Amino acid sequence: MAPQQKGKQGTKGAKQIVEENKATLKFYRNMAIGSAAGMVLLNLIFFGLSKATVIMGFIALLILAAAVQFMTFMSRPKYSESGALLDSGNDLNMEGGIAENVKDLIILTSGTLLLSLLSNYFWYLLLLAPLRAFWMLWGSVIQPWLSQRNAAEQEPELDEKKQRKLERKMRRMR
Repeated sequence: MAPQQKGKQGTKGAKQIVEENKATLKFYRNMAIGSAAGMVLLNLIFFGLSKATVIMGFIALLILAAAVQFMTFMSRPKYSESGALLDSGNDLNMEGGIAENVKDLIILTSGTLLLSLLSNYFWYLLLLAPLRAFWMLWGSVIQPWLSQRNAAEQEPELDEKKQRKLERKMRRMR
């Protein structure tokens, strides 16, 4: 484990971001291909293909392809006509970014593909992705919006109550 630094975190150069993005993309692309190929080959050789396995495998492959393609699109660097780096693209290794959630989706789907070799009930793990998306949407958009709306409706009542309470205290003090 790397030692913790005090103070401000150092910034990365554009070339370093491009190189790290290439390595990250390669790792997650290989994870997706390896798990998909492993699931297909082992099912063909040992278990046979059922309708559920084919349908869910196809859905999982679509998820993996879309996630890897999205990460590739996000991290695409822009070069000038002379070959100079203009924009490094988004940093895939940034903490708290959308790429972190896409990487989690690839890990979940790859794990589900491999666990589905043990039992078809492991396909239900794919339901964790939309549940997580709803939870994030709830925490960052829906719940703050509801709280803000309720607070705006209740503020005048609370202010009037506080005003009356303050007036009563002032009367007692005289």
